[in-house]
Amino acid sequence: MPVSAAITFRMTMGSGYVAVIRGMPVTPQLVQQDLANDTIRRKLAALSSLYAYLCDRNAVLHNPVLGVKRPRSMNREGVTPALSDHQAWMLLKAPPANTLKGKRDQAILATLLYHALRCEELCTLKVGDIHQREGVPHIRVEGKGDKVRYLVLHELAQRLMAAYLKDAGHAEDLKGPLFRPVKNNRTKTLAKPLHPISVYQDIVKRYAKEIGLADEVPGLCVHSLRATAATNALSNNADIAKVQQWLGHSDISTTRMYDKRQFRPEDSPTLKVRY
Repeated sequence: MPVSAAITFRMTMGSGYVAVIRGMPVTPQLVQQDLANDTIRRKLAALSSLYAYLCDRNAVLHNPVLGVKRPRSMNREGVTPALSDHQAWMLLKAPPANTLKGKRDQAILATLLYHALRCEELCTLKVGDIHQREGVPHIRVEGKGDKVRYLVLHELAQRLMAAYLKDAGHAEDLKGPLFRPVKNNRTKTLAKPLHPISVYQDIVKRYAKEIGLADEVPGLCVHSLRATAATNALSNNADIAKVQQWLGHSDISTTRMYDKRQFRPEDSPTLKVRY
């Protein structure tokens, strides 16, 4: 967003929060909008990011949102739908294994499902991000705020990546993007990263529709695969602090939203009722 546009931006936060950007502080005021707590938190987070942008460019002196107390989140589970183990496996096996696009798409789905990457993190992976650490294959991931984390590379994902790179022919281009278009009718340039929209529309959405998941799981998106991986890891007794680091969360309360162990349908008291 251009600085000139940002300085004239106004956002009412609801339930006692109002923000006016003209170098003025964010001050609590009573605004009758009846917004949910999580909506207010998202608006404050967006505003904080905007002020951080302005601070970096010396348009304002400080980020006043940092001093605003945010209302308690009422969401304990998260709203992104996660797949079951069977659904995740069906999606992973959906791309054809005998075409370059199919091999690339299967490698992408495995990277998402086994490493819980954000879509943007996937798109910025470079070939050289696959490397050894203490003799163990890892991937280097650049997350939010330029934070870097190193994740153990799953064996299946490693095999699928290797098969894709062999056919694609750019395994030696260590500084180039890992996942690339297989064709480009407009510019013919293939040595560029995939766009996040393409990952959703041409891969996740496409294969989900082909196998019927789009109807089974309303709201299915790329982030659903991240939620699936986190939920699966926690359900299989992964330490939640380790999962927090794995996901790149700064706050463990965000990680807890993926913890469905208390909400497993098979443990519901409904199923314990006998007449």
